[in-house]
Formats: sequence, structure tokens, C-alpha cells
Amino acid sequence: MMHVVKIKPVSVNDAYTGRRFATRELKGFKELLMWMLPKIDMPEGRLEVWYEFGVSKNSDGDNCQKAFQDALSAQYGFNDRMIYAWHGRKVDVPKGKEYVGFEIRAMV
Repeated sequence: MMHVVKIKPVSVNDAYTGRRFATRELKGFKELLMWMLPKIDMPEGRLEVWYEFGVSKNSDGDNCQKAFQDALSAQYGFNDRMIYAWHGRKVDVPKGKEYVGFEIRAMV
């Protein structure tokens, strides 16, 4: 089941400064996201993750993945090195209607 969080994803371009120091925008995004993420049963072992980024048509969809994935691993207590498959898509949405959808599954 795809979980949807109505939050504008932060691009990796806006997430870090200089030598990968987190920006204020990234810190705020992660703090807000922690309150918005649903409770889920985390599978064990190797994982695959499905992402859907509802962003403006000018956004680079894959730039949204890393910051969101880091927040997921922090919230749900797994190391993202356990992700062996990534699936994603970008959906064009109007400004103010941004969202992120995700599903975490055990690899079969």
C-alpha cells in the first residue's frame, strides 16, 4: 500500500551546502516530516522502496529521493544500505499540491 505525505519534497540541490552540510531547509523538512509519517510495520532484511514525487513540472524528480530516503531511514530505524531496489516516478502537480508517496517492501 502506497503511503502519501502531503509535503513538498526537498531537492538534493537545496538540501546541502558546501561539503554536504545540511541546510536549514533540509533540517526543517526532516523535522516536519517526522510528525507526518504514518506508523508502519517495517519489513526485515533486504528492502525495495517505491517512491512517487508530486512536484512541479520544472522539478528534477530524482533529486527529491535522497533527502526523503534519509528521513525514512531515521524515522523507521533502518539503515538505507539495506535498500536493494528503488522504483520511482514523478507526477506533475500545481504549486501548493506537492506530496510524496512511498512504500517499503521486503525483497522477495
